[in-house]
Amino acid sequence: MQPFATIYTQYFDFVWASVRRLGVAPAAVDDVVQDVFIVIHSRIHTLEQPESLRSWIYGVVRRTVSDHRRSQRVRLASGHALASETDAPCAVTPLDVAAQNEKVKLLFSLLEELDVSKREIFMMVELDELTVPEVAEILQIPVNTAYSRLRAARQAFEQALARHAALHERRAGLCPV
Repeated sequence: MQPFATIYTQYFDFVWASVRRLGVAPAAVDDVVQDVFIVIHSRIHTLEQPESLRSWIYGVVRRTVSDHRRSQRVRLASGHALASETDAPCAVTPLDVAAQNEKVKLLFSLLEELDVSKREIFMMVELDELTVPEVAEILQIPVNTAYSRLRAARQAFEQALARHAALHERRAGLCPV
């Protein structure tokens, strides 16, 4: 088994990006990432298949994000939530930031059109760059089911993107610049 420091260095970017893609608010990402690595440190000895470390880590990320969301719902329900979601982007120009924000909004709106099981596998394969067998192991589903869901998710995503592009073209045609 690799030492924890090596695991931390090797997987930090993967964990951070996964936490962010799973919808954790920017203000809470660092805390959730820290929680993930605390769990990894305390449970690494339970890993039975070292070759599946990455998928095991992703499973820890999913559970930690789920726990975070649950605690956020409890806070919101009890009225103790703080509304401090400021995130200072480090972009070159405000125009670059606006363009990037529009792309991210489009991506997440298209992902919202997918049902949960398709969205999850699509994000894990396309954004988190996990292999389909790793995803199948994480989700505890047969590999063929994972491939089938991914194919359906890709088709649904492409259709949603095509609808968006057609709508954008129609709007541009109605309002010439």
